[in-house]
Amino acid sequence: MTKPMTYVDAGVDVEKANKLVETIKGIARQTHRSGVIGEIGGFGGLFSLNVANVDNPVLVSSTDGVGTKLKIAFLMNRHDTVGIDLVAMCVNDIVVQGAKPLFFLDYLAMGELNTTTAAEIVRGIGEGCLQAGCALIGGETAEMPGIYRPGEYDLAGFAVGMVDNSKILDGSAIHVGDRIIGIASNGLHSNGYSLVRKICFEAMKLSCDDHIPELGSTLGEELLRPTRIYAETIRQLVRDLPVRGLAHITGGGLVENLLRIIPRTCQVVLQKRSWEIPPIFSFLQKGGQVTDEEMMLAFNNGIGLVAVVPEDSTSEVLSRLETLGEKAFLIGEIAECRSEGKKCEWV
Repeated sequence: MTKPMTYVDAGVDVEKANKLVETIKGIARQTHRSGVIGEIGGFGGLFSLNVANVDNPVLVSSTDGVGTKLKIAFLMNRHDTVGIDLVAMCVNDIVVQGAKPLFFLDYLAMGELNTTTAAEIVRGIGEGCLQAGCALIGGETAEMPGIYRPGEYDLAGFAVGMVDNSKILDGSAIHVGDRIIGIASNGLHSNGYSLVRKICFEAMKLSCDDHIPELGSTLGEELLRPTRIYAETIRQLVRDLPVRGLAHITGGGLVENLLRIIPRTCQVVLQKRSWEIPPIFSFLQKGGQVTDEEMMLAFNNGIGLVAVVPEDSTSEVLSRLETLGEKAFLIGEIAECRSEGKKCEWV
């Protein structure tokens, strides 16, 4: 050895990470809401709960990642939208239980810290938090040489919200005769990308830069379209109208996620061709010769969120969703379960 070894020699630059923290502080500050104490930089994020108008507060939490959609970001060298996906995948899971998002934390891991890329990612996280109405109060940026390929990284997120125990939406109030309303997605969101990549890059031999006429964009632009965040829509909907259950349509598709909130004594009856399906789904189905059954299992197929409502409130809920700028469709109803093994019927 000719000189003492340093942490930088091992591939970790603490000074560079400290400079990034200052950038992150500014982004996080834009998301501050009541309850936030201090700012990013401490050992833990601090948040004060205001339970003055909540009789029996219950904290609701969720953690998730962006999945192999990140591979598209790597290919395009575009990193400003995956942070929105990260927030969406966590926040949508807590708001469907009636919770109001409070705060969010992120975990970003890279082989070698690229401060430009990291800042783009965190700006997306900040934008997602603004859309969700929650505060970014902490996180971790890890530099781990030898774990990730050059230019690649991984993301995880953690969301916490609060709901009054009496207002938890767990589907237990759902009963026979209720109607199922589907709220539109804006595309793939963040699910099924392992199959998407196999279809597009292996079967169809496409690249992200290829312009796809039926999509009206390049393939990469379509595949990086960020996940919808439904927090504000749900907040207004459950505040003013009777909603008996909500489901976030992610991995497993429409049927599996809807069945997570249906009582054992019920089954769902869904109407084929009752909603608009964005072009990306037919494009993928044709390109990969994917069966209808597999499409429903892997993708959201144009429905990002489902609400189960009383029959006599259906028209009012649909009207309110339209007022909120949502595309919504009556896609089915709740029926009595006629067979223990059959929970979904298509008509």
